[in-house]
Amino acid sequence: MPAINSHLFVVSAVLVLLQAGCVTPRQISYHRDVVPIIENKCLPCHTAPDGTGYLRSQLNLDSYELIMEGNAYGPVIVPGDSRHSILNMLVEERVDISMRTPHPLTTEEIETLRLWVDQGAKNN
Repeated sequence: MPAINSHLFVVSAVLVLLQAGCVTPRQISYHRDVVPIIENKCLPCHTAPDGTGYLRSQLNLDSYELIMEGNAYGPVIVPGDSRHSILNMLVEERVDISMRTPHPLTTEEIETLRLWVDQGAKNN
């Protein structure tokens, strides 16, 4: 009996590991998932012409088109690549302290933005 139980355990463990590898990340919608984060955490400062964040960075986050346009220095999002997207670097605090947001995002909000960018930063 012990040999059968150990074989069942091994087979069960392999099945669990295979199934875990098949989990796909949740699909992020710009309008459903990203806009609420931007409206609550970013727009109070990143709206032209008077927002503090806008005045410092020239980054207007008032629409999808403006977000994708970026600022005077270029795009802040590289669709499909959150590691090299300035927006993700900022919210993940992978930048100099002088550039960090005064309104930190939650872990869930950061993950949502990361997934959105990695999934192509679509206007969906």
